[in-house]
Amino acid sequence: MNVHTRHQSFAEQLRRRKPVVFRQHHRPGEELARTLTTFQLMMFGVGATVGTGIFFVLSESVPEAGPGVVLSFLIAGLAAGLSALCYAELASAIPVSGSTYSYAYHALGELVAVIIAGCVLLEYGVATAAVAVGWSGYFNELLHATLGLRLPEALSSSFLPGPDGVTTGGLINLPAVVLVLLCMLLLLRGATESARINAIMVLIKLGVLLLFVVIALTAWQGDHFSNFMGSGIGGITAAAGTIFFSFIGLDAVATAGEEVKDPQRALPRAIMGALVIVTTVYILVAVAGLSAKSADWFSTDEAQDAGLSQILNDVTGTQVWGTVLAAGAVISIFSVTLVTLYGQTRILFAIGRDGLISKRFTEVSTRTMTPSFNVVVVSIVVALIAGFVPADYLWDTVSIGTLVAFSVVALGVLILRRTHPDLERPFRIPGYPVTPVLTILACVWILLKLPLITWVIFLTWIALCVAFYLVYGRRRATLNFTTDPEVIGESRDDEEN
Repeated sequence: MNVHTRHQSFAEQLRRRKPVVFRQHHRPGEELARTLTTFQLMMFGVGATVGTGIFFVLSESVPEAGPGVVLSFLIAGLAAGLSALCYAELASAIPVSGSTYSYAYHALGELVAVIIAGCVLLEYGVATAAVAVGWSGYFNELLHATLGLRLPEALSSSFLPGPDGVTTGGLINLPAVVLVLLCMLLLLRGATESARINAIMVLIKLGVLLLFVVIALTAWQGDHFSNFMGSGIGGITAAAGTIFFSFIGLDAVATAGEEVKDPQRALPRAIMGALVIVTTVYILVAVAGLSAKSADWFSTDEAQDAGLSQILNDVTGTQVWGTVLAAGAVISIFSVTLVTLYGQTRILFAIGRDGLISKRFTEVSTRTMTPSFNVVVVSIVVALIAGFVPADYLWDTVSIGTLVAFSVVALGVLILRRTHPDLERPFRIPGYPVTPVLTILACVWILLKLPLITWVIFLTWIALCVAFYLVYGRRRATLNFTTDPEVIGESRDDEEN
């Protein structure tokens, strides 16, 4: 059925929403295969979340909250849990690739969807590059600890000076580039193979972190928890804001909506399961770290540079366990890069299917069932950013996109409950409508604390995305031409076809 949107007003085009409809027939070469299990999907969430954050977050948050940082982890986990509940409801009702972008297109309209697409592309693309740069440093340290070798500065850092204006003497961050290209090769082999390797890496890094907990607890000092609330509620909540960003990987679960078996049940279970695992591990690491070192120690240069590895070295009196933890960090960050790169490609897949970017991003290999062109283009762009841009320029721009996306997901729950009350929802958010409202308020509260420069970068990027949409996407959107469910509809689970 044709839609005469050529006669729609400009404002109507910006507001049009994508109908919540599903295809009845499989379309080879244009749809992704449903091969992922609930466990593999849960490991995606853990893999994207337990990464660089846990290896640095204590040295950032303990100076703010003192021993009360344990409560900060609980608060951050609860805030992330609110967002996870909102994701779970929408993922169960609309189990598709694209995550927040797709939800926004169905609930809030085309222009908002474009803005959210900019948010999540910024979140995933920049985060992947920044994590790869962080991996390069850990890899170099591991080389030095095990083989006594270090890569020369010219091959391990960007030629661009840092924010302090000091030149590094580098040419290219080669390990970061190699890491992204290795992840590209894994993704080209297929989602199932990538999920299996990610699950193995996640289990290894969880094992390494639990090893840290066991060893650090042998040096238990109860007086390190005295004056537990000494930093006051203000310090504890400030630390919770810092820790909250460690949970952003939970969004990655929703990007796999079209590649999981029985998505309406698997997606909510995977999201909530990943949240429970991540929060538990974070709290255990925080308690163990504070049991071995006083809160004041986490403000020292030693803590900033060495972190968890230094704690193990001091507790055991040997470098061996610190080296093991460094190896765990290398594996940990590898899996984060893999999952965030995966998420970026699936979001572009959804945008391409809607006609807002080139349809080439939706071409799926009939052999590997992966969007090969999509994966290669994204990987090359991210590798260039990782190779030539220092991490200091990247991290601050990640959080703002994530928080806006979280807010829109919660808003989408509220709107779709009103506009599509009969939509099948295998998982319904408890405490509605209080839970989504609290999610929005929590995200806005953290957004208001971000620095001005972060807002300037973010708004500039969003303006570029909107400009591209106005010039290209608005005229080529699939909704301009048809409302046929077999063209615009989302992919159903194969078992339902």
